[in-house]
Amino acid sequence: MEVVYFFYESGVIRIPFFDFDQHLFNMFVSAGGGAWDAVRKEFVFKRNGDRIRFKRIISFIPNVHVLEDDPNPVRVFGLRERRWQGLPETCPAEKRAECPRTAVPAAPSVPIPPLESDKFPKHWEIKLENEMRAAKYSRQTRYNYLYYNRFLCHNLQKLPEEIQSDDIKQFLAAVEKGRDYSAATLNLALSAIKFFYTRILPKDIIKEQHRPRQDKRLPVVLSKGEIKKIFTAEDNYKHRLLMMMVYASGLRVSEVVRLKKRDVDTDRQTVNIKAGKGRKDRYSLVSDTVKNALAEYYSRYTVTDWLFSGAEPGKHLSIRSAQHIFEHALKKAKIEKDATLHSLRHSFTTHLLEGGTDIRYIQELLGHASLLTTERYTHVARRKVLTITSPLDNIDKGD
Repeated sequence: MEVVYFFYESGVIRIPFFDFDQHLFNMFVSAGGGAWDAVRKEFVFKRNGDRIRFKRIISFIPNVHVLEDDPNPVRVFGLRERRWQGLPETCPAEKRAECPRTAVPAAPSVPIPPLESDKFPKHWEIKLENEMRAAKYSRQTRYNYLYYNRFLCHNLQKLPEEIQSDDIKQFLAAVEKGRDYSAATLNLALSAIKFFYTRILPKDIIKEQHRPRQDKRLPVVLSKGEIKKIFTAEDNYKHRLLMMMVYASGLRVSEVVRLKKRDVDTDRQTVNIKAGKGRKDRYSLVSDTVKNALAEYYSRYTVTDWLFSGAEPGKHLSIRSAQHIFEHALKKAKIEKDATLHSLRHSFTTHLLEGGTDIRYIQELLGHASLLTTERYTHVARRKVLTITSPLDNIDKGD
């Protein structure tokens, strides 16, 4: 879409998709926090959601915000090379009607790549697609790699054969500055470009590129008491079981929604996760509580194939629906943490570490290729600090 419209209503923000844009749609889905209304063809977000993350999604697209009950209801971002047009940010709320409209100079921006770019010819797209399919890359990875190679050529206005090492540095710097991309996104873009210039059009222009430094964020972990409150707050038995299995087995949301009845062996108390991240199969554990809950679940629901079926016959529950289930339960439990369904997997790992489980066993249960990925949970596990006394508690004891 060339322009995105935001309609602010009571408690929600509606974002209609006048012209469907698959890439933008995927970005909204991955951001989380919103729901897709298939009838009205629009996303609906809560007004008190994560504004910073939300703004980053559309920072590169001109957008218009329409607000209810506001003296100046329309605000415009990114049109005609202006980052923001409307009321000055310093204008007091009580004097909004008197404040003049201003235009703030635009920050350096990056042009939006079209889905089809004349600078990335069709024959290169076909070769890239075929090579990725031969390597059994996932559909999402194929989409991302095609997108970022188109983006590179469109941004530089050069054909793939014309691009040099300095061009790639210029591109990455412009994207980081103009769109405030995370290190993870820049790494994805670099991986896409590297794949093309090593497997499709071999050129010695990519090995000099250094990977952007990753943000070192700690996972959000819920206490056992908070998790119990979340499960108790959920009245729907199917929804409660889904969340229990994520926590009890350390599953990713994409893994739990794709579970089939035959994947869960209650006799051996194991769950077989097929084609997880990295297209790897693995086993995880099934707790006694989940075993008993599954027996009750099978007595209440007819389960023949998918363990958690979706609204559409023959389909499993969608990832977004599973995330929404957790968000609803979190709100009902009145827990203020910025947690997601994936936080239950984080909590599974952290609680096992705190209980003294060997980290290498945990690595296998989670399906981590590298132990370094699992080791980051040691920074949030409390096992090593439980015996340490804060100096504040000894302040009255003197020197």
